[in-house]
Amino acid sequence: MSKRRRYAVVGTGSRAGMYIDAATGRYHDCAELVALCDLSHTRMNWHNQGLQGRGLPPALTYHADDFDRLISESKPDAVVITTTDAWHHEYIVRALAGGCDVICEKPLTTSLARLLAIDEAIKRTGKSLRVTFNYRYAPAYARFRELIRDGAVGRPLAVDFSWVLDTSHGADYFRRWHREKANSGGLLVHKASHHFDLVNWWIDSYPRQVFALGDLLFYGKANAEARGEQYGYTRYTGEEAALKDPFALRLDEKEAYAGLYLAAEAETGYIRDRNVFGEPITAEDTMTVTARYANGILLSYCLVAYAPWEGLRIAVTGTRGRLEMDVTETVTHLKPDSTSAAASKGAFKQTRIRAFPMFGEGYEVEAPVAEGGHGGADPLMLKDLFSLNPPLDPLRRAATYIDGAASILVGIAANMSIESGEMVDVGELFELSAHGRNG
Repeated sequence: MSKRRRYAVVGTGSRAGMYIDAATGRYHDCAELVALCDLSHTRMNWHNQGLQGRGLPPALTYHADDFDRLISESKPDAVVITTTDAWHHEYIVRALAGGCDVICEKPLTTSLARLLAIDEAIKRTGKSLRVTFNYRYAPAYARFRELIRDGAVGRPLAVDFSWVLDTSHGADYFRRWHREKANSGGLLVHKASHHFDLVNWWIDSYPRQVFALGDLLFYGKANAEARGEQYGYTRYTGEEAALKDPFALRLDEKEAYAGLYLAAEAETGYIRDRNVFGEPITAEDTMTVTARYANGILLSYCLVAYAPWEGLRIAVTGTRGRLEMDVTETVTHLKPDSTSAAASKGAFKQTRIRAFPMFGEGYEVEAPVAEGGHGGADPLMLKDLFSLNPPLDPLRRAATYIDGAASILVGIAANMSIESGEMVDVGELFELSAHGRNG
């Protein structure tokens, strides 16, 4: 049997569960979980209790202050980073310096200065850094890329992309640490990095110019009061007044949230269920972005975080026609009956792909369907990450750190544009073409 690759996981909230389960479950023959690292021993112990309940040995645990000791003592081959976004760069740089490869949850980081620090560390160490853009592995989105690659629209010229988050999932970004832009870069970095990466991947180019508008129009105390709504509570759990609030999330109703967050509050001070109509909220909930790509393609993008349904509408128009895709996602991860700490959106509820040749009849394209989180993407991505011999990848779904940089640079530039009211030249921030595609 081949030597197992050693992994450490930094940041042990609910998202970490997917990687812990993969390394200790399906890929146990080729992966070994050697250590966990977090601000909270309560959270790390919760995951270890789950491992012991499956008859597996617990992983070593290290407080966040002891990360360097984790590297020297447990000697991981790779570090999986699932911390708060604003801390990604710190652990990436230190893991690379310690001789480890890195697998980082999106977004790669939240600011230009942090991106430059990562870039310097990559050049200095020569180690590998991958960003986990799981949506690339969703069969429907992969099919969309194949169609563009194979000339369904000729040469792409314009992309019209709208993503809507519903009042379950979208609201959750305003209950958590994401609502403060200093932690997440706002939704244009944290959430939209998924979307910008899909565009970059679909059209095989990198952004050059970005202009954006954004505001907090629905969530927050001031917006609620303007609608005549009053909320006297700062959080939901244990608040009788919040029992009928449709935005409420009660941590004591779901085992994973109770174990990972409620039980850890005294240790960390982190409140997972803050009122979405409270303060402070510094992230926008309504955003529009216009971008020009290196190959001349123009992008129009819109994101709202308070819609009655969740999904996307994408259209790519080119020299020979137009390709459209509508996706309605299923959102179940906040319901009390979810069965896993890593529960996430599963198979898409509905997907429709249509092709319209320039001078021909439009036709439906079969949209592949798969089970598993994020439209069937998560199982495929985990196989690519943890297998010693991953499958061939003609669609180039495995995202490099430059792909990660390209996606956040749209959001970083968009944030700069919102603040200044001016167009931002991405090339003046970070020269993507020096690392790969020119257009």
